[in-house]
Amino acid sequence: MSELAAALATGLALAVAIGGALYALFPGAMKRFMAQALGQSSGNLRRAGLVAAVVGVGAVWLLRR
Repeated sequence: MSELAAALATGLALAVAIGGALYALFPGAMKRFMAQALGQSSGNLRRAGLVAAVVGVGAVWLLRR
């Protein structure tokens, strides 16, 4: 496995682990969060996802350079 593939797999595994921990530790809060997300427009969710992706890629770039 190349270094890039290993880094991507590690990142994905960490995202799954953190997401799982949030649901295990705070199930009520996660239900409320999902209910709020369902009430948002697709445009708002798309913008929030884009911002999160840009911040995440920027953070990885800063950490890996």
